[in-house]
Formats: sequence, structure tokens, C-alpha cells
Amino acid sequence: MIEHDPDAEFLPRIAAGDQAAIRQFVTYKLPRLLALGVRMLNSRAEAEEVAQETFLRVWKHAATWQPNGAKFDTWLHRVALNLCYDRLRSRPDYVDDDAPEQIDPALIPEQRLAQVQVSDQVSSALALLPTRQREALVLQYYQEFSNIDAAGLMGISVDALESLLSRARRNMRGLLLEQGFVRGQI
Repeated sequence: MIEHDPDAEFLPRIAAGDQAAIRQFVTYKLPRLLALGVRMLNSRAEAEEVAQETFLRVWKHAATWQPNGAKFDTWLHRVALNLCYDRLRSRPDYVDDDAPEQIDPALIPEQRLAQVQVSDQVSSALALLPTRQREALVLQYYQEFSNIDAAGLMGISVDALESLLSRARRNMRGLLLEQGFVRGQI
């Protein structure tokens, strides 16, 4: 039996066409879905399309969704990941670097430039990782899923996830070193 699912309260209201519930749900979930899409696809535009398609599926399945041992948020992220994979399969060598990064406005210009450069290098290295390694890193570090939840989303064991994460971190370290990062920065 799963613990209390905070998203469950939205589903009947969404299924009934409650506009306030729909707006609240989108406001609540959109930032994480966009972050997932941008990290997986390296494209803000494609991430927005994935988020939109994910929400369309929510509206379609809200009335009939059954937990089957998982929280709704897990299902939502699985849908978004599957849509990301569909897009990645359709353009295996395509990389789009216009994903904007959030910048701390309190930083002085030199710090902002350095932060943007570091962020660009990390995004570039992340885009070069094998898809499953990228997925593991995105789910754990950017989406902040626990190992158990990330492994469940990926359909693998926790041990397999930890192995993927280890390889992904090692590969990221190598890619970043190739880009001129100093070991202390990684």
C-alpha cells in the first residue's frame, strides 16, 4: 500500500473539468516537468512540448487513473520520460544548446558569466552521456527523486541505479575534465 498521495485530490477535480484545479496542478507540476525535459532533451522548446503532451495525458486519464502501488507523481514523470525517449530516438545525434539557465541576479557580472559557462559545460557534458546514465542523473540530482523512486521510474533495481549513477558520474567527470574543468570544480 502506498502512503498518502497529495496529487490524488486533484484527479477527480481535473476529470470534472475544474479549471481552478487544472491551473493549480499545472502551476505545481510544470517547473519539474520542464526541468526534466530540458535536462533530458537539452532543448527548452522540446521540453515545453513534452510537458504539454504530458498534461494532455493527465486530462485524458484523470478519471480512470488507478495507483497500482505508485504515486501519481511517479506515473506523471514516467509519462514525461517516455515522451523524452520518443523524441531522443527520433533525433539521436541532434543537440540544441538554447536551453536557458536560471541565473542568480545577486551575482556580479563576472560571476554570472562564470556560472553560465559552468552551466553550459555541465549541460553539454550531460547531453553526451548515454541516455540511461543521463536519466539516472537527472532523476536523482535535478528532480531530487530518492534512489528507490528513481529506480522505480526507470524500471530497474536500486543496485542497478547506483551502478548507473556511478558510471554517469565517472563519465561526467571525464567529459568535464576534457572541457578544462579543474578537479576541485567537479
